[in-house]
Amino acid sequence: MRPAPESSAGGLAGVNCAAPRMDYLPVFLRLDLQPALIVGGGRVAARKVAWLVRSGARVTVVAPELHPELQACVSRGECTHLPGVFAPEQLKDVAVVVAATSDQAMNAAVSQAARKRNIPVNVVDAPELSTFIFPAIIDRSPILVAVSSAGTAPVLARRVREQIEALLPTRLGRLARFMGVRRREVQKTLGFLARRAFWERIVSGTTASRVLAGDEPGASAAFAGELRTSQLTQGAAGAHGSGEVYLIGAGPGDPDLLTLRALQLLQQADVILYDRLVPDAILERARRDAERIPVGKAVGDHAQQERIHELLLHFAAAGKRVARLKGGDPFVFGRGGEEIELLAAHNIPYVVVPGITAALAAAAAAEIPLTHRRLAHSVTLVTGHAAEDTQLDWAALAAPRHTVVFYMGIAQLPVIVAKLRAAGAHADTSAAIIERAALPGQRVLRADLQHIAALAAAEHAAAPALLIVGAVAAFGAADVLTPIAAPAAAARALA
Repeated sequence: MRPAPESSAGGLAGVNCAAPRMDYLPVFLRLDLQPALIVGGGRVAARKVAWLVRSGARVTVVAPELHPELQACVSRGECTHLPGVFAPEQLKDVAVVVAATSDQAMNAAVSQAARKRNIPVNVVDAPELSTFIFPAIIDRSPILVAVSSAGTAPVLARRVREQIEALLPTRLGRLARFMGVRRREVQKTLGFLARRAFWERIVSGTTASRVLAGDEPGASAAFAGELRTSQLTQGAAGAHGSGEVYLIGAGPGDPDLLTLRALQLLQQADVILYDRLVPDAILERARRDAERIPVGKAVGDHAQQERIHELLLHFAAAGKRVARLKGGDPFVFGRGGEEIELLAAHNIPYVVVPGITAALAAAAAAEIPLTHRRLAHSVTLVTGHAAEDTQLDWAALAAPRHTVVFYMGIAQLPVIVAKLRAAGAHADTSAAIIERAALPGQRVLRADLQHIAALAAAEHAAAPALLIVGAVAAFGAADVLTPIAAPAAAARALA
Protein backbone atom coordinates (compact mmCIF):
# COMPACT_ATOMS: atom_id res chain seq x y z
CA MET A 1 0.00 0.00 0.00
CA ARG A 2 1.38 3.42 -0.90
CA PRO A 3 1.58 5.97 1.96
CA ALA A 4 -1.01 8.71 1.92
CA PRO A 5 0.41 11.92 0.44
CA GLU A 6 1.08 14.78 2.78
CA SER A 7 -1.42 17.55 2.22
CA SER A 8 -2.65 20.70 3.91
CA ALA A 9 -6.11 19.79 2.67
CA GLY A 10 -6.77 16.69 4.70
CA GLY A 11 -3.83 14.25 4.46
CA LEU A 12 -1.54 13.10 7.24
CA ALA A 13 0.47 16.32 7.38
CA GLY A 14 0.41 17.76 10.87
CA VAL A 15 -1.36 14.75 12.43
CA ASN A 16 0.06 13.67 15.78
CA CYS A 17 -0.91 10.04 16.28
CA ALA A 18 0.23 10.21 19.91
CA ALA A 19 -2.20 13.02 20.72
CA PRO A 20 -5.04 12.39 23.22
CA ARG A 21 -7.84 10.23 21.86
CA MET A 22 -10.85 11.99 20.35
CA ASP A 23 -14.28 10.86 21.48
CA TYR A 24 -15.67 11.44 17.97
CA LEU A 25 -14.16 11.78 14.52
CA PRO A 26 -15.55 14.93 12.91
CA VAL A 27 -16.95 14.03 9.49
CA PHE A 28 -19.57 15.42 7.12
CA LEU A 29 -22.17 12.96 5.82
CA ARG A 30 -23.66 13.36 2.37
CA LEU A 31 -27.33 12.50 2.90
CA ASP A 32 -28.82 13.88 -0.29
CA LEU A 33 -31.83 11.64 -1.14
CA GLN A 34 -30.74 9.13 1.53
CA PRO A 35 -33.46 7.75 3.86
CA ALA A 36 -33.34 8.97 7.46
CA LEU A 37 -35.58 7.80 10.31
CA ILE A 38 -36.63 10.00 13.24
CA VAL A 39 -38.32 8.30 16.19
CA GLY A 40 -40.30 10.90 18.12
CA GLY A 41 -42.76 13.62 17.22
CA GLY A 42 -42.03 16.48 19.63
CA ARG A 43 -40.25 19.82 19.42
CA VAL A 44 -36.79 18.27 19.85
CA ALA A 45 -37.47 15.86 17.00
CA ALA A 46 -38.61 18.82 14.89
CA ARG A 47 -35.20 20.49 15.30
CA LYS A 48 -33.40 17.35 14.14
CA VAL A 49 -35.78 16.92 11.22
CA ALA A 50 -35.06 20.50 10.11
CA TRP A 51 -31.33 19.80 9.82
CA LEU A 52 -31.86 16.52 8.00
CA VAL A 53 -34.30 18.09 5.55
CA ARG A 54 -31.79 20.87 4.83
CA SER A 55 -29.16 18.20 4.09
CA GLY A 56 -31.44 16.71 1.43
CA ALA A 57 -32.31 13.51 3.29
CA ARG A 58 -35.64 11.73 2.74
CA VAL A 59 -36.97 11.89 6.29
CA THR A 60 -39.56 9.61 7.86
CA VAL A 61 -40.91 10.46 11.31
CA VAL A 62 -42.21 7.62 13.46
CA ALA A 63 -44.57 8.87 16.19
CA PRO A 64 -48.19 8.44 17.30
CA GLU A 65 -48.69 12.22 17.08
CA LEU A 66 -46.75 15.15 15.64
CA HIS A 67 -45.79 18.55 16.96
CA PRO A 68 -47.34 21.35 14.80
CA GLU A 69 -43.90 22.13 13.28
CA LEU A 70 -43.57 18.51 12.15
CA GLN A 71 -47.14 18.44 10.92
CA ALA A 72 -46.36 21.50 8.80
CA CYS A 73 -43.27 19.71 7.47
CA VAL A 74 -45.41 16.76 6.40
CA SER A 75 -47.99 19.09 4.82
CA ARG A 76 -45.26 20.73 2.74
CA GLY A 77 -44.08 17.33 1.55
CA GLU A 78 -40.65 17.75 3.17
CA CYS A 79 -40.97 14.65 5.35
CA THR A 80 -43.19 11.57 5.79
CA HIS A 81 -45.17 10.59 8.87
CA LEU A 82 -45.39 6.94 9.91
CA PRO A 83 -48.05 6.83 12.69
CA GLY A 84 -47.48 4.44 15.55
CA VAL A 85 -44.46 3.24 17.50
CA PHE A 86 -40.97 2.20 16.49
CA ALA A 87 -40.29 -1.29 15.15
CA PRO A 88 -36.85 -2.59 14.11
CA GLU A 89 -38.05 -3.50 10.60
CA GLN A 90 -38.49 0.25 9.94
CA LEU A 91 -34.69 0.50 9.77
CA LYS A 92 -34.44 -1.31 6.43
CA ASP A 93 -32.23 0.66 4.01
CA VAL A 94 -32.05 3.64 6.41
CA ALA A 95 -28.83 5.70 6.32
CA VAL A 96 -29.12 7.39 9.74
CA VAL A 97 -31.43 7.16 12.76
CA VAL A 98 -32.35 9.68 15.44
CA ALA A 99 -34.20 8.78 18.64
CA ALA A 100 -35.87 11.83 20.17
CA THR A 101 -38.66 10.54 22.40
CA SER A 102 -39.27 11.18 26.10
CA ASP A 103 -39.29 7.39 26.71
CA GLN A 104 -35.77 6.33 27.73
CA ALA A 105 -36.54 2.63 27.20
CA MET A 106 -37.77 3.36 23.67
CA ASN A 107 -34.66 5.44 22.90
CA ALA A 108 -32.44 2.60 24.14
CA ALA A 109 -34.33 0.12 21.96
CA VAL A 110 -33.83 2.30 18.89
CA SER A 111 -30.13 2.60 19.67
CA GLN A 112 -29.71 -1.15 20.12
CA ALA A 113 -31.55 -1.96 16.89
CA ALA A 114 -29.53 0.55 14.88
CA ARG A 115 -26.18 -0.57 16.31
CA LYS A 116 -27.03 -4.18 15.51
CA ARG A 117 -27.43 -3.16 11.86
CA ASN A 118 -24.36 -0.83 11.89
CA ILE A 119 -26.55 2.18 11.18
CA PRO A 120 -25.33 5.51 12.60
CA VAL A 121 -27.67 6.49 15.45
CA ASN A 122 -28.12 9.58 17.57
CA VAL A 123 -30.09 9.50 20.81
CA VAL A 124 -30.83 13.03 21.94
CA ASP A 125 -29.13 13.93 25.25
CA ALA A 126 -27.71 10.40 25.56
CA PRO A 127 -24.19 10.30 24.07
CA GLU A 128 -23.61 6.89 25.65
CA LEU A 129 -26.33 5.48 23.37
CA SER A 130 -25.18 7.39 20.27
CA THR A 131 -22.67 6.55 17.56
CA PHE A 132 -22.86 10.10 16.20
CA ILE A 133 -23.92 13.47 17.62
CA PHE A 134 -25.24 16.69 16.17
CA PRO A 135 -22.70 19.48 16.58
CA ALA A 136 -23.38 23.19 16.92
CA ILE A 137 -23.37 24.24 13.27
CA ILE A 138 -22.24 27.45 11.57
CA ASP A 139 -23.86 27.48 8.16
CA ARG A 140 -22.24 29.52 5.40
CA SER A 141 -23.02 26.88 2.79
CA PRO A 142 -21.07 25.45 1.15
CA ILE A 143 -18.74 26.41 4.01
CA LEU A 144 -19.81 24.58 7.18
CA VAL A 145 -18.22 24.69 10.61
CA ALA A 146 -19.20 22.16 13.27
CA VAL A 147 -18.41 22.57 16.98
CA SER A 148 -18.77 19.71 19.44
CA SER A 149 -18.13 19.11 23.12
CA ALA A 150 -18.64 15.33 22.62
CA GLY A 151 -22.05 15.78 24.23
CA THR A 152 -20.62 16.88 27.58
CA ALA A 153 -21.27 20.64 27.43
CA PRO A 154 -23.67 21.60 24.61
CA VAL A 155 -24.20 25.13 26.00
CA LEU A 156 -20.44 25.72 25.85
CA ALA A 157 -20.33 24.35 22.29
CA ARG A 158 -23.06 26.81 21.30
CA ARG A 159 -21.10 29.66 22.89
CA VAL A 160 -18.00 28.69 20.90
CA ARG A 161 -20.14 28.52 17.77
CA GLU A 162 -21.41 32.05 18.41
CA GLN A 163 -17.87 33.36 18.83
CA ILE A 164 -16.67 31.72 15.63
CA GLU A 165 -19.78 32.78 13.74
CA ALA A 166 -19.09 36.40 14.64
CA LEU A 167 -15.77 36.15 12.80
CA LEU A 168 -17.15 34.68 9.58
CA PRO A 169 -18.53 37.05 6.92
CA THR A 170 -22.16 36.49 5.99
CA ARG A 171 -21.22 36.16 2.31
CA LEU A 172 -18.49 33.56 2.93
CA GLY A 173 -20.54 30.90 1.16
CA ARG A 174 -20.90 33.18 -1.84
CA LEU A 175 -17.11 33.47 -1.96
CA ALA A 176 -16.79 29.67 -1.89
CA ARG A 177 -19.25 29.34 -4.79
CA PHE A 178 -17.47 32.13 -6.70
CA MET A 179 -14.21 30.21 -6.39
CA GLY A 180 -15.80 26.84 -7.14
CA VAL A 181 -17.17 27.82 -10.55
CA ARG A 182 -13.72 29.10 -11.56
CA ARG A 183 -11.63 26.14 -10.43
CA ARG A 184 -11.57 24.49 -13.86
CA GLU A 185 -10.42 27.72 -15.51
CA VAL A 186 -7.57 28.07 -13.02
CA GLN A 187 -6.55 24.43 -13.48
CA LYS A 188 -6.29 24.96 -17.23
CA THR A 189 -4.34 28.19 -16.88
CA LEU A 190 -1.88 27.57 -14.06
CA GLY A 191 0.45 24.77 -13.09
CA PHE A 192 0.08 22.88 -9.84
CA LEU A 193 2.63 24.90 -7.85
CA ALA A 194 1.26 28.22 -9.05
CA ARG A 195 -2.36 27.36 -8.26
CA ARG A 196 -2.04 27.27 -4.50
CA ALA A 197 -0.29 30.64 -4.33
CA PHE A 198 -2.93 32.03 -6.68
CA TRP A 199 -5.85 30.86 -4.54
CA GLU A 200 -4.19 32.20 -1.38
CA ARG A 201 -4.01 35.63 -3.00
CA ILE A 202 -7.63 35.35 -4.09
CA VAL A 203 -9.03 34.51 -0.65
CA SER A 204 -7.01 37.23 1.09
CA GLY A 205 -7.00 39.93 -1.55
CA THR A 206 -9.16 42.26 -3.60
CA THR A 207 -11.28 39.55 -5.21
CA ALA A 208 -12.48 38.18 -1.87
CA SER A 209 -13.04 41.69 -0.51
CA ARG A 210 -15.25 42.53 -3.48
CA VAL A 211 -17.31 39.33 -3.16
CA LEU A 212 -17.78 39.86 0.58
CA ALA A 213 -18.85 43.44 -0.10
CA GLY A 214 -21.52 42.20 -2.55
CA ASP A 215 -19.69 43.48 -5.65
CA GLU A 216 -19.41 40.39 -7.85
CA PRO A 217 -18.74 42.34 -11.09
CA GLY A 218 -15.82 44.02 -9.35
CA ALA A 219 -14.71 40.66 -7.98
CA SER A 220 -14.84 39.08 -11.45
CA ALA A 221 -12.69 41.88 -12.86
CA ALA A 222 -10.18 41.54 -10.03
CA PHE A 223 -10.11 37.76 -10.45
CA ALA A 224 -9.46 38.02 -14.19
CA GLY A 225 -6.65 40.51 -13.63
CA GLU A 226 -5.05 38.35 -10.95
CA LEU A 227 -5.25 35.28 -13.19
CA ARG A 228 -3.63 37.11 -16.11
CA THR A 229 -0.83 38.33 -13.83
CA SER A 230 -0.32 34.87 -12.38
CA GLN A 231 -0.19 33.31 -15.86
CA LEU A 232 2.49 35.77 -16.96
CA THR A 233 4.55 35.47 -13.78
CA GLN A 234 4.09 31.83 -12.77
CA GLY A 235 7.44 30.40 -11.87
CA ALA A 236 8.94 33.84 -11.25
CA ALA A 237 10.25 34.34 -7.74
CA GLY A 238 8.61 37.01 -5.70
CA ALA A 239 5.59 37.48 -7.96
CA HIS A 240 2.70 39.04 -6.16
CA GLY A 241 -0.71 40.49 -6.87
CA SER A 242 -1.98 44.00 -6.44
CA GLY A 243 -2.39 45.40 -2.96
CA GLU A 244 -5.40 47.03 -1.40
CA VAL A 245 -6.24 49.30 1.52
CA TYR A 246 -8.83 48.96 4.27
CA LEU A 247 -9.90 52.23 5.90
CA ILE A 248 -11.16 50.91 9.23
CA GLY A 249 -12.94 52.78 11.99
CA ALA A 250 -11.72 51.48 15.35
CA GLY A 251 -14.55 53.09 17.29
CA PRO A 252 -14.00 54.72 20.70
CA GLY A 253 -11.31 52.25 21.78
CA ASP A 254 -13.25 49.41 23.38
CA PRO A 255 -12.35 46.32 21.31
CA ASP A 256 -15.82 44.87 21.91
CA LEU A 257 -17.25 47.80 19.94
CA LEU A 258 -15.34 46.94 16.77
CA THR A 259 -17.59 45.95 13.89
CA LEU A 260 -17.40 42.37 12.65
CA ARG A 261 -16.13 43.60 9.28
CA ALA A 262 -13.35 45.54 10.99
CA LEU A 263 -12.28 42.46 12.90
CA GLN A 264 -12.32 40.31 9.77
CA LEU A 265 -10.12 42.70 7.80
CA LEU A 266 -7.71 43.22 10.70
CA GLN A 267 -7.22 39.45 10.69
CA GLN A 268 -6.09 39.47 7.07
CA ALA A 269 -4.09 42.73 6.83
CA ASP A 270 -0.34 42.47 6.23
CA VAL A 271 0.39 46.00 7.46
CA ILE A 272 -1.47 48.17 9.98
CA LEU A 273 -1.04 51.95 10.03
CA TYR A 274 -2.70 53.03 13.27
CA ASP A 275 -3.56 56.33 14.91
CA ARG A 276 -2.41 57.57 18.31
CA LEU A 277 -5.73 56.93 20.04
CA VAL A 278 -6.03 53.29 18.92
CA PRO A 279 -5.30 51.25 22.07
CA ASP A 280 -3.23 48.07 22.31
CA ALA A 281 -6.39 46.09 23.10
CA ILE A 282 -7.63 46.69 19.54
CA LEU A 283 -4.25 46.03 17.95
CA GLU A 284 -4.27 42.67 19.74
CA ARG A 285 -7.27 41.70 17.59
CA ALA A 286 -5.16 42.02 14.44
CA ARG A 287 -3.20 39.26 12.75
CA ARG A 288 -0.24 38.34 14.94
CA ASP A 289 2.39 38.62 12.23
CA ALA A 290 1.11 41.85 10.69
CA GLU A 291 3.57 44.75 10.57
CA ARG A 292 2.32 47.55 12.84
CA ILE A 293 3.33 51.14 12.18
CA PRO A 294 2.18 54.03 14.44
CA VAL A 295 1.21 57.09 12.39
CA GLY A 296 -0.49 59.22 15.04
CA LYS A 297 -0.53 62.95 14.42
CA ALA A 298 -0.04 65.80 16.88
CA VAL A 299 -2.07 69.01 16.50
CA GLY A 300 -0.83 70.90 13.46
CA ASP A 301 1.39 68.08 12.24
CA HIS A 302 0.64 68.28 8.53
CA ALA A 303 3.82 66.45 7.46
CA GLN A 304 2.61 63.24 9.13
CA GLN A 305 -0.42 63.02 6.84
CA GLU A 306 1.92 63.19 3.86
CA ARG A 307 3.92 60.33 5.36
CA ILE A 308 0.73 58.32 5.75
CA HIS A 309 -0.05 58.86 2.08
CA GLU A 310 3.45 57.70 1.13
CA LEU A 311 3.13 54.56 3.25
CA LEU A 312 -0.28 53.69 1.79
CA LEU A 313 1.07 53.94 -1.75
CA HIS A 314 4.31 52.13 -0.94
CA PHE A 315 2.76 49.08 0.71
CA ALA A 316 -0.14 48.79 -1.75
CA ALA A 317 2.31 48.94 -4.68
CA ALA A 318 4.22 46.08 -3.02
CA GLY A 319 1.08 43.94 -3.10
CA LYS A 320 0.33 44.30 0.61
CA ARG A 321 -3.06 44.42 2.28
CA VAL A 322 -2.93 47.61 4.32
CA ALA A 323 -5.26 48.41 7.22
CA ARG A 324 -5.47 52.15 7.87
CA LEU A 325 -6.83 51.97 11.42
CA LYS A 326 -8.43 55.16 12.72
CA GLY A 327 -10.10 56.01 15.99
CA GLY A 328 -13.85 56.50 15.70
CA ASP A 329 -15.08 56.59 12.10
CA PRO A 330 -12.76 57.15 9.09
CA PHE A 331 -15.01 59.84 7.67
CA VAL A 332 -15.68 61.90 10.81
CA PHE A 333 -12.67 64.19 11.39
CA GLY A 334 -10.47 61.30 10.31
CA ARG A 335 -9.24 62.60 6.92
CA GLY A 336 -10.51 59.42 5.36
CA GLY A 337 -11.88 61.41 2.44
CA GLU A 338 -8.42 62.66 1.55
CA GLU A 339 -7.03 59.14 1.70
CA ILE A 340 -9.62 57.61 -0.63
CA GLU A 341 -8.98 60.48 -3.07
CA LEU A 342 -5.32 59.48 -3.04
CA LEU A 343 -6.09 55.77 -3.49
CA ALA A 344 -8.60 56.38 -6.28
CA ALA A 345 -6.09 58.62 -8.11
CA HIS A 346 -3.58 55.75 -8.09
CA ASN A 347 -6.15 53.03 -8.95
CA ILE A 348 -5.60 51.23 -5.65
CA PRO A 349 -8.60 49.17 -4.49
CA TYR A 350 -9.92 50.10 -1.07
CA VAL A 351 -12.65 49.14 1.38
CA VAL A 352 -14.18 51.53 3.90
CA VAL A 353 -15.36 50.07 7.21
CA PRO A 354 -17.36 52.48 9.38
CA GLY A 355 -16.69 52.72 13.07
CA ILE A 356 -18.66 54.07 16.02
CA THR A 357 -17.69 57.72 16.00
CA ALA A 358 -16.74 59.36 19.30
CA ALA A 359 -19.89 61.47 19.50
CA LEU A 360 -22.17 58.45 19.43
CA ALA A 361 -19.95 56.37 21.72
CA ALA A 362 -19.51 59.12 24.31
CA ALA A 363 -23.19 60.03 24.36
CA ALA A 364 -24.23 56.40 24.78
CA ALA A 365 -21.61 55.73 27.45
CA ALA A 366 -22.75 58.80 29.41
CA GLU A 367 -26.45 58.01 28.78
CA ILE A 368 -26.97 61.30 26.94
CA PRO A 369 -29.51 61.23 24.08
CA LEU A 370 -28.17 63.48 21.33
CA THR A 371 -31.73 64.11 20.19
CA HIS A 372 -34.87 64.29 22.26
CA ARG A 373 -38.44 64.94 21.14
CA ARG A 374 -38.84 67.93 23.47
CA LEU A 375 -35.26 69.14 23.79
CA ALA A 376 -33.23 68.72 20.61
CA HIS A 377 -34.29 68.10 17.03
CA SER A 378 -30.83 68.27 15.44
CA VAL A 379 -27.16 67.53 16.13
CA THR A 380 -23.99 69.19 14.85
CA LEU A 381 -20.53 67.66 15.09
CA VAL A 382 -17.72 70.20 15.21
CA THR A 383 -13.98 69.86 15.65
CA GLY A 384 -12.59 71.92 18.50
CA HIS A 385 -9.78 73.04 16.21
CA ALA A 386 -12.39 75.12 14.39
CA ALA A 387 -12.89 77.35 17.42
CA GLU A 388 -10.89 80.10 15.72
CA ASP A 389 -12.62 79.61 12.35
CA THR A 390 -14.33 82.87 11.44
CA GLN A 391 -16.53 81.06 8.91
CA LEU A 392 -18.20 78.87 11.53
CA ASP A 393 -21.88 79.72 12.10
CA TRP A 394 -21.83 80.15 15.87
CA ALA A 395 -25.37 81.53 15.91
CA ALA A 396 -26.65 78.22 14.52
CA LEU A 397 -24.61 76.30 17.09
CA ALA A 398 -26.03 78.42 19.92
CA ALA A 399 -29.64 77.96 18.81
CA PRO A 400 -32.05 76.35 21.32
CA ARG A 401 -33.40 72.81 20.83
CA HIS A 402 -30.08 71.84 19.29
CA THR A 403 -27.16 69.65 20.40
CA VAL A 404 -23.54 70.41 19.55
CA VAL A 405 -20.70 67.93 20.02
CA PHE A 406 -17.17 69.34 19.97
CA TYR A 407 -14.39 66.87 19.15
CA MET A 408 -10.93 67.62 20.55
CA GLY A 409 -12.35 70.65 22.31
CA ILE A 410 -10.66 70.60 25.74
CA ALA A 411 -7.71 72.81 24.76
CA GLN A 412 -10.10 75.34 23.20
CA LEU A 413 -12.83 75.08 25.84
CA PRO A 414 -12.75 78.73 27.09
CA VAL A 415 -12.83 79.99 23.49
CA ILE A 416 -15.71 77.69 22.59
CA VAL A 417 -17.74 78.82 25.60
CA ALA A 418 -17.07 82.48 24.83
CA LYS A 419 -18.10 82.06 21.19
CA LEU A 420 -21.33 80.28 22.11
CA ARG A 421 -22.20 82.88 24.74
CA ALA A 422 -21.49 85.73 22.32
CA ALA A 423 -23.73 84.02 19.74
CA GLY A 424 -26.67 83.97 22.17
CA ALA A 425 -26.39 80.71 24.12
CA HIS A 426 -27.86 81.00 27.64
CA ALA A 427 -25.48 80.83 30.57
CA ASP A 428 -27.44 77.95 32.10
CA THR A 429 -27.35 75.82 28.93
CA SER A 430 -26.37 72.29 29.92
CA ALA A 431 -22.89 71.04 29.08
CA ALA A 432 -21.00 67.80 29.66
CA ILE A 433 -17.44 66.64 29.13
CA ILE A 434 -16.91 62.90 28.63
CA GLU A 435 -13.35 61.70 29.11
CA ARG A 436 -12.18 58.30 27.79
CA ALA A 437 -15.66 57.37 26.59
CA ALA A 438 -16.47 53.65 26.73
CA LEU A 439 -13.03 52.88 28.21
CA PRO A 440 -11.83 52.04 31.71
CA GLY A 441 -11.47 55.31 33.60
CA GLN A 442 -14.38 57.02 31.83
CA ARG A 443 -15.43 60.21 33.62
CA VAL A 444 -18.28 62.66 33.03
CA LEU A 445 -18.02 66.31 34.10
CA ARG A 446 -21.30 68.18 33.98
CA ALA A 447 -22.17 71.83 34.57
CA ASP A 448 -23.95 74.71 32.91
CA LEU A 449 -22.20 76.58 30.13
CA GLN A 450 -20.89 79.44 32.25
CA HIS A 451 -19.16 77.04 34.70
CA ILE A 452 -18.05 74.11 32.50
CA ALA A 453 -14.61 75.57 31.71
CA ALA A 454 -13.86 76.25 35.38
CA LEU A 455 -14.99 72.74 36.32
CA ALA A 456 -12.79 71.22 33.60
CA ALA A 457 -9.79 73.18 34.87
CA ALA A 458 -10.44 72.24 38.50
CA GLU A 459 -10.81 68.55 37.63
CA HIS A 460 -7.85 68.57 35.22
CA ALA A 461 -9.92 67.32 32.31
CA ALA A 462 -7.71 65.87 29.60
CA ALA A 463 -7.92 64.33 26.15
CA PRO A 464 -9.33 62.16 24.80
CA ALA A 465 -12.55 63.94 25.68
CA LEU A 466 -15.66 65.38 24.01
CA LEU A 467 -17.80 68.35 24.91
CA ILE A 468 -21.57 68.08 24.50
CA VAL A 469 -23.61 71.29 24.70
CA GLY A 470 -27.40 71.43 24.82
CA ALA A 471 -30.27 70.61 27.14
CA VAL A 472 -29.77 66.87 26.58
CA ALA A 473 -26.36 67.08 28.28
CA ALA A 474 -28.14 67.01 31.66
CA PHE A 475 -29.21 63.40 31.15
CA GLY A 476 -27.39 60.54 32.82
CA ALA A 477 -25.57 60.17 36.12
CA ALA A 478 -22.60 62.52 36.40
CA ASP A 479 -19.32 61.67 38.09
CA VAL A 480 -18.59 65.32 38.93
CA LEU A 481 -21.39 67.88 39.17
CA THR A 482 -21.37 71.52 40.24
CA PRO A 483 -24.09 72.78 42.63
CA ILE A 484 -25.48 75.01 39.90
CA ALA A 485 -25.21 72.30 37.28
CA ALA A 486 -27.27 71.38 34.31
CA PRO A 487 -30.19 69.35 35.77
CA ALA A 488 -31.93 72.58 36.71
CA ALA A 489 -31.67 73.80 33.16
CA ALA A 490 -32.93 70.49 31.84
CA ALA A 491 -35.88 70.56 34.21
CA ARG A 492 -36.70 74.07 33.01
CA ALA A 493 -36.52 72.95 29.40
CA LEU A 494 -38.75 69.94 30.04
CA ALA A 495 -41.35 71.99 31.90
